Amino acid sequence: MPAGPDAGRGATVGCVRFAISIPQLIADGAFDPAAFRHHLARAEALGFESAWTQEQVLGAAPTLGPIETLTYAAACTERLRLGCAVFVTPLHVPVHLAKSVATLDQLSRGRLEIGVGTGGRGRMFSAFGVGPGGLVARFNEGLRLMKACWTEPRITFEGRFWQLEDAAMEPKPFQKPYPPLWFGGNHPDALRRAVRHGDGFFGAGSTETGRFAEQVRLVREALAEEGRDPGGFGIAKRVYIAVDDDGARARRDIDAALERLYGRTGLAPVAVAGTPEACARGLREVADAGAQMILLNPLSEETTQMERLAADVLPRLS
Repeated sequence: MPAGPDAGRGATVGCVRFAISIPQLIADGAFDPAAFRHHLARAEALGFESAWTQEQVLGAAPTLGPIETLTYAAACTERLRLGCAVFVTPLHVPVHLAKSVATLDQLSRGRLEIGVGTGGRGRMFSAFGVGPGGLVARFNEGLRLMKACWTEPRITFEGRFWQLEDAAMEPKPFQKPYPPLWFGGNHPDALRRAVRHGDGFFGAGSTETGRFAEQVRLVREALAEEGRDPGGFGIAKRVYIAVDDDGARARRDIDAALERLYGRTGLAPVAVAGTPEACARGLREVADAGAQMILLNPLSEETTQMERLAADVLPRLS
């Protein structure tokens, strides 16, 4: 991966690659374009492989939309790969999402990566004109339709939810046949779908490391059953993280931030927080659980945290 002249030692440690989150938690009127550009420039200079958003349309936490944020990020960067983990695709019209993805992949000159997931059943489906029934069927059909839009010159599609006859969508994505597809999910069936239809599995930030290790085991079993080369299938995990010389303060900060993001308490065990030594230990556990790429996701003072992670935490993993 290309890196700037002051690239951090920790951008890749052994066989583990590191990514960074793109700031999305922005209060009304508080977006600072210069600070956003600086954050991404530093991410490139520090040698991070990629930068990622997530999707949260409804919720009290002030979260910018992923497509718009990624588009802005693409204009601010040259080398950094850009992704969303994950789009809750059953809540999207597949042809609209396929068009947005193809457009963004063209604008970024092939730097886009896409995460997809069903999002689970605890969502306000009525706000999106979607019934709670047939969620997995809608997800599977939508994915097939997006792939058709990305690869077929003329699209005829007879599905349960969507139908097209001799349609066309151009331009196709810059990457052929389409950007890498990461699958999120927790249920064993979701992990098997990832192996059958995707290029990688992306563990959620809300999943504890021990649970993630079990998911990796199931993914590897499914790869063997499908006869897929595990070397061609990525395994990643989002890690909510806070580093501070005062370990107790770091844990309090991440606990409060997770409560604001998810609207509930008790999520602190999913995060890595504490002194640089403690954070390095937590990240090593994630790597030992099977993560080939770790997405570092601070939830406050993102640029300051990114600098500290690159300078004080990742070198300890070497």
